[in-house]
Amino acid sequence: MVDSVAQIKNHRDFTLASVTEISSPSFPSSPATARFSSDGSTAELRIQHESHQIPLHVDLQAAQLFKLGPVRSVCLLEGSDTGKQTSYSKGVAIQFRNEEESDAFHCVFQKGKKKFNVQGGDLPNGTDVITSTSKFDQKIESSSAKMYFHYYGQLLHQQNMLQDYVRTGSYYAAVMENRTDFVGRVVVDVGAGSGILSLFAAQAGAKHVYAVEASEMAGYAQKLIAGNPLLGQRITVIKGKVEDVELPEKADILISEPMGTLLVNERMLESYVIARDRFLSPNGKMFPTVGRIHMAPFSDEYLFVEMANKSMFWQQQNYYGVDLTPLHGTAFQGYFSQPVVDAFDPRLLIAPSMFHVIDFTKIKEEELYEIDIPLRFISSVGTRVHGLACWFDVLFNGSTVQRWLTTAPGSPTTHWYQLRCVLSQPIYVMAGQEITGRLHLIAHNAQSYTIYLTLSAKSWGPGAEQGGILQTSSCKLDLKEPYYRMSQPQAYPLTQDQPLLSTEDIHIQSDDLDELMQQQPSPNSCAPIDSQMKNA
Repeated sequence: MVDSVAQIKNHRDFTLASVTEISSPSFPSSPATARFSSDGSTAELRIQHESHQIPLHVDLQAAQLFKLGPVRSVCLLEGSDTGKQTSYSKGVAIQFRNEEESDAFHCVFQKGKKKFNVQGGDLPNGTDVITSTSKFDQKIESSSAKMYFHYYGQLLHQQNMLQDYVRTGSYYAAVMENRTDFVGRVVVDVGAGSGILSLFAAQAGAKHVYAVEASEMAGYAQKLIAGNPLLGQRITVIKGKVEDVELPEKADILISEPMGTLLVNERMLESYVIARDRFLSPNGKMFPTVGRIHMAPFSDEYLFVEMANKSMFWQQQNYYGVDLTPLHGTAFQGYFSQPVVDAFDPRLLIAPSMFHVIDFTKIKEEELYEIDIPLRFISSVGTRVHGLACWFDVLFNGSTVQRWLTTAPGSPTTHWYQLRCVLSQPIYVMAGQEITGRLHLIAHNAQSYTIYLTLSAKSWGPGAEQGGILQTSSCKLDLKEPYYRMSQPQAYPLTQDQPLLSTEDIHIQSDDLDELMQQQPSPNSCAPIDSQMKNA
């Protein structure tokens, strides 16, 4: 098989499924043949349409070739240098018969340019057309990627996200309120899905939108966009990963919905950052711009008992004559290795929250591989601490309006809900007591993270003035395998002196993004939620 592929890549004649001249859209596309040739001083590509007598001659020294998908490419032929950039006045869109022939054609094209010392290895967006192995494929196991793209390639899952009106409505408002950022601009929609964000950008007046989608949803997006021709004529759907595809021009703005549970699940933030580095022009904008992971300790006896009781099955000593108890401890820890995804009552929080900032415009891809967050809280009540509650929000830093999308408890519920890491061994605290710890996230190749959580508090009582006794509880969880607990929150009665911690006003109103970034908590400080504590 390897020998046959090498043989294909070494030949110079290709049969093309269709070729369309971009500068003459009225000219019908037709099958064609392509032949690479050289006379010792120049390299040339000759394209012969079946329905056109005059062949098209392409000087490889002046041409640029971009891959728009597995079997689609565009070849820009004639350029003029204005000093700052090169503009092209002529080009052809090429459709190949299969992905193997597409790769072979690109390989021969680049070899022809390099043979005559032509600038052809690096494209205007700074990436090589030919990559033997995708960067995405190098860090993500194939089975996980296959399931991931299969999931998002189904309309029912896209519908689930579209029907999250907090999500979709926030994106629509962020785009429409900031039309000045979109009018006449080139936009790249990273992980376009159904294409809804591309259509929003076109509604806001974008000059052109490149909708990049790697799953089979790209076909549905093309159909939806074609069904909205007034907007669709300014949108190009490109099937492929942002790590692989090539674009013929730089983007003025990136738009994407790269957030997963706990903000970082599914590791699409890395693709968002890669798209920034590959496609975004200097001083370009990103929607969303900034993300924040919020954290606070919680007390929830109902949840703890519910999870502990799941392992009771393994305490049977006579299950059809079999003693299951040897596996009880393993089962108990297994249930507590699942982060809980649900919507919880914000009154379960026992301390003001803190947050960790991720600036999408500045963070490096590698910095998302491991996220280490020091924790420090002051308990508002005396209670058992059952774990750490987490949620996130993102900022659309538009030129006109700054809009937040939040998944906070007490706010309208989204399809992300909230996430809680439950300790198998709770710790005890008194009102005013300090809780410290660490939330450590390490990325793995199943497109998610392993979570390591540690919470500590000093026991009160005899000897406390000398430092007390340190209580510490730790857990290891797999963000890839959550426990989806979709039941309605329980009614949690409050004691008379228990304060109510509200999260309904967590939105930062400051217009200065730099001020927001300076609020990132240090190991010795705690950034509380904006609202003040109120008595229940």
